[in-house]
Amino acid sequence: MVAISDRFYMTPQEFLEWEELQDIKYEYLDGEAFAMTGGTIPHNDIAFNLASTLKNHLRGSKCRVNIADAKVGVSKKGPFFYPDVVVSCHPQDRQAIKFLQFPCLIVEVLSPGTEGYDRGKKFQQYRNISSLQEYVLIDSQKIGLECFRLNDRGFWELHPFVEGDEVVLTSVDFRFPLSLVYEDVVLIGEDEITNNQDR
Repeated sequence: MVAISDRFYMTPQEFLEWEELQDIKYEYLDGEAFAMTGGTIPHNDIAFNLASTLKNHLRGSKCRVNIADAKVGVSKKGPFFYPDVVVSCHPQDRQAIKFLQFPCLIVEVLSPGTEGYDRGKKFQQYRNISSLQEYVLIDSQKIGLECFRLNDRGFWELHPFVEGDEVVLTSVDFRFPLSLVYEDVVLIGEDEITNNQDR
């Protein structure tokens, strides 16, 4: 999740070197570093549930599953983001140390503060990744998942899934019940989040 910018400009190489020395993670866009804020427990649980499910499904394959600490570079010069879950099946990413470059699937768990950014500017940047086949947004306040899938005509199509649905992820040839993503997750609405923060 993106907090306020530190308001100073760096080259991509300067950012990568600088971020290694920081105590927290930063995303990088248009020469600026943006501090990452902590998420809620439901946000974390949703991401973990999906990542562990994907890990089991892809075990023994050439694909790797990573969670929030894995950085994705839209190119070698950025922007750089930290998706909640990312899958890459590209041989170059098998050896990646600092960031992945060829993901086929990127997942963001939505929160009230970042939903607009995840749907807008971040997705706009992710679409520049030639290997990306699916972009998934998961609601952390109610049961729901949206999969944006690149079709054979080069257009991104929305495939929404609601409670009771089986989710289909073609990029990794995987079907699973949506309920699996929300297993042991306590959902709270935006009003409850605000009330809890005010205490």
